[in-house]
Amino acid sequence: MSQTTITVIIPLYNKEREIEGTLRSVLVQTRQPDEIVIVDDGSTDRSAEIVRGIASPLVRLVPQPNAGECAARNRAIAEARGEYIALLDADDEWEPGFLSEIEALIERFPGCGLYCTGFSVVSHDGVFPAPGLDRRGVVENFFRDSAHRYIAIPSACCIPRAVFDDVGGFPEGMKMAGDLYMWIKIARRYRICYSPERLARYSKVASNRSATSYTPERTRYSFEELYDPSAPEEEREFIARAALGKALVQSAKGGTEEARRAARFFHWTKVYRRTLRKVQLLNRLPVRWRGPLLDLYNALAWRLARKGL
Repeated sequence: MSQTTITVIIPLYNKEREIEGTLRSVLVQTRQPDEIVIVDDGSTDRSAEIVRGIASPLVRLVPQPNAGECAARNRAIAEARGEYIALLDADDEWEPGFLSEIEALIERFPGCGLYCTGFSVVSHDGVFPAPGLDRRGVVENFFRDSAHRYIAIPSACCIPRAVFDDVGGFPEGMKMAGDLYMWIKIARRYRICYSPERLARYSKVASNRSATSYTPERTRYSFEELYDPSAPEEEREFIARAALGKALVQSAKGGTEEARRAARFFHWTKVYRRTLRKVQLLNRLPVRWRGPLLDLYNALAWRLARKGL
């Protein structure tokens, strides 16, 4: 019998359409979790009611006033009893073998700070594989290898509890890219482990997605304070990518000054010049044009990516 204990944590906010499917994808795992901690972050719909209606001794629902996704994750981590913490967003799902593969990675490659699998993207026009690595095991260089592929997303990863004790929790108050902030902190100190098996399903069609409901942040955390000019180039470029990708959405939602600050700070990027130029261009346009224009660009980019272009 396995000695590994795994807690699944799910931050929940107004996901009444998705949470049942998400939770049931955990309950049908071939390797059952030791517990499932769901933090209801002040939902105003039927999300909590739906969770309570799913009778399972594994599920523990923890209510709190709305404080944001990062704060909800941190609360769930504090409540968790497991040695390993598997993250899952309330609108994504797992294939039945996800936790089995995570456990196998832990046993085969002990001591890593982040265990990840590949995933598929669920869109309005079908389900498509997200580009990832093709080798199972310890990632050679997380920052370099993440440049044009996905290695870690919240719904396809598991983190040892001891790592949070070491690097701290998710950046509370960040409404976007808090996961990337965390990956940077972890990858600086730990090895990252990856499986190319696509065992998670990331939804682009769910309701109330954080990127579409962005409002200005009030937080002491930023990518600027993570930046180390003496770090290897691939690490500095990864931080620039995260900051400029976030700045695009900030600009589209009217956060002109926040986007301008990021573009100014990370103007030196070589790898992500295109993203930098997009931020600068959006910032020059009337605010009412920015969101529709960015949505159109992203839709076109998605269609081209699906065709391998």
